Amino acid sequence: MYKDSERRSTLIGAAVKERLLHPIDQPLASFIDWERLRENVSALHAAFPEDLQVLHAFAVKANSLVPVLRQLRNLGLGAEVASEGELAAALEAGHEPARIVFDSPAKTTRELARALELGVSINVDNFQELDRIIELRSRIASTSEIGIRLNPQIGAGTIAAMSTAGQRTKFGIPLRDPGVRERLVSTYLANPWLTRAHTHVGSQGCSLELIASGVSELVSFADEVNERAGRRQIRTLDIGGGLPVDFASDEPISRFDDYVEALRIGAPRLFSGDYGIVTEFGRSVLAKHGIVAAFVEYTKEVGGQRIAITHAGAQVATRTVFMPEAWPLRVEVFDAEGRSRTGEGTREQDVAGPCCFAGDLVARGRELPVIQPGDIVALLDTGAYYASTPFSYNSLPVAPVYGVELQGDDPRFDEVRSGERVLEAVRA
Repeated sequence: MYKDSERRSTLIGAAVKERLLHPIDQPLASFIDWERLRENVSALHAAFPEDLQVLHAFAVKANSLVPVLRQLRNLGLGAEVASEGELAAALEAGHEPARIVFDSPAKTTRELARALELGVSINVDNFQELDRIIELRSRIASTSEIGIRLNPQIGAGTIAAMSTAGQRTKFGIPLRDPGVRERLVSTYLANPWLTRAHTHVGSQGCSLELIASGVSELVSFADEVNERAGRRQIRTLDIGGGLPVDFASDEPISRFDDYVEALRIGAPRLFSGDYGIVTEFGRSVLAKHGIVAAFVEYTKEVGGQRIAITHAGAQVATRTVFMPEAWPLRVEVFDAEGRSRTGEGTREQDVAGPCCFAGDLVARGRELPVIQPGDIVALLDTGAYYASTPFSYNSLPVAPVYGVELQGDDPRFDEVRSGERVLEAVRA
């Protein structure tokens, strides 16, 4: 989230002083740095040529909190949603329907009708869904731009669960299965209101070259449809997102320039001006600009291994706990007043959460300053998919999330999401 530990120390110290973090009243909270977020979004806008029509639709699943979506809307981003709830959050945040893209492999008839009524763009996942839309369009006058999601079947990255262009992925229509490409082209030609096409190769674990290869397949398909139609039927290409995030450094700006350069090399036709472009970045927009901070309740020695028991575990770091090899997080240690313990002697330690199962560990065998009860542990790079997507294990209350503006040594906080009280967490 920040360039150095001193900046994090300033934030955590101020949060402790204002009792947003408190060892008894509030031992767990999350923070988003608005300044760093603005810088990163500016880098995203600047990476793409000014002469192209580009809509950057933030992947709402990465952080669906309405104040966050409102900030992103104010920074010129649209929204990509994958459920009724995400659509409602985007609308609540003030996103215009025409700047919202609806993706989901399991859209219901009600959801499709709502999207068509609003004029939300739709990426169709399969032929059965397309049949539903054809029937709904016979009854609903709609301004929605509609396209089909193609699976280019070019292969998976290093994290299978994050790859969506394999031979048997659940998403989209497989472009290389026998007879499917011709059926897709014929479907476009028979339905001239299909004016978009979409692909998404994957995210973390997918190389830029793999992503560019998938986009190249998309452009080639669109060119084929337009040539056979004898006109510019497909006008917009939704190229998804998927830029991998650097979880190993403090660099706050994502590699959007590298992403665009990879596309220039692997899919140069994308920049011809013949197509409008939609992107769906999520993690790369927000991950580096958030931290989860938790007090350490106890420490213990077990079989020679030192373990720190904290209040941040699977309920805020679900992916890291269940897939630690794929989703490791950097951990930083502060004292009870927010002063960094950087520079002190280290020891191999486990950092555990509060959930009642043995695997609830956010760091395993990590060399860290010797953690003491009352210290604060910070999980870095957690602005996306962590505190914003809580896991209600053990009926643990949802932790608060705060936005922060750092003005010198005087951070200013605003509440993004209030924390739950215990009775709220268990109320039906």
